[in-house]
Amino acid sequence: MTNSAIITSIGIGLLAGIIAGLCGVGGGVVMVPAFVLMLGMAQKTAVATSLAVIIPTALIATIQNSKNGLLVGQWKIIAITTIAAAIMAWYGSSLLTSLRNETLTRVFGLVLVVFGVRMLWQGKA
Repeated sequence: MTNSAIITSIGIGLLAGIIAGLCGVGGGVVMVPAFVLMLGMAQKTAVATSLAVIIPTALIATIQNSKNGLLVGQWKIIAITTIAAAIMAWYGSSLLTSLRNETLTRVFGLVLVVFGVRMLWQGKA
């Protein structure tokens, strides 16, 4: 790994960390495009790398959010959603291997646009 790639990775991590802490997203929204565009990773590799990075990122943010009282009364929803998401992540990771990088990139972009537009349109707090 070159010094440039190390510095770029640090920058991606800093940006993804602050976005994850503020918005609850950082893996897919920040890291995947950055890994592809700035580090030249294939889309599949970027997705897999992002998921590996998100584990400690999510854990640290969850601890901090819990300390700040933001998860009070949410543990049942967290447990149910975690189980459902974990099951589907297993299948999604298997599906990932069958898609071409170009197809996956388009799916990823479409998901970002659809959810982004919906959030901007609704503007709920």
